[in-house]
Amino acid sequence: MYNYPVKLTHDAETNSWIASCRDLPLMNSVGDSIEEALLESVYGLVTAVAIEIEERRPVPQGSAPQAGEYIVSLPVLAAMKAALHNAMIETGTRKADLARKLGKTGTQIDRLLDVEHSSKVETVELALHQLNRSIAVSVTAS
Repeated sequence: MYNYPVKLTHDAETNSWIASCRDLPLMNSVGDSIEEALLESVYGLVTAVAIEIEERRPVPQGSAPQAGEYIVSLPVLAAMKAALHNAMIETGTRKADLARKLGKTGTQIDRLLDVEHSSKVETVELALHQLNRSIAVSVTAS
């Protein structure tokens, strides 16, 4: 769901790998090797998703990879927060509405939507449940 195709381009001048994502154009990262660039891409994706949420734009789903692209997944908690943000947009739920439903303050809801804040998974799951969304987790071999 929040698995994104990432393109790596080698920069001969700096001998580094530059990562970009067509689904999240604001995502940029770099690494000295392919492995490092892909690892750094996770942080780049989190930052790009944070910007989308801050700008109150829907967080796009990852598209199918094209030839030569790598799939990089958003961390589980960040994906849950992106899903919560998208559900709020889809249902027309304002932060104040969600705060009332959960018995929380506006500041607590802001943190719940902050992909860089370490919220409790259970709290995000409860918020999603309040918006008639459920969570399914799958683990696959890489």
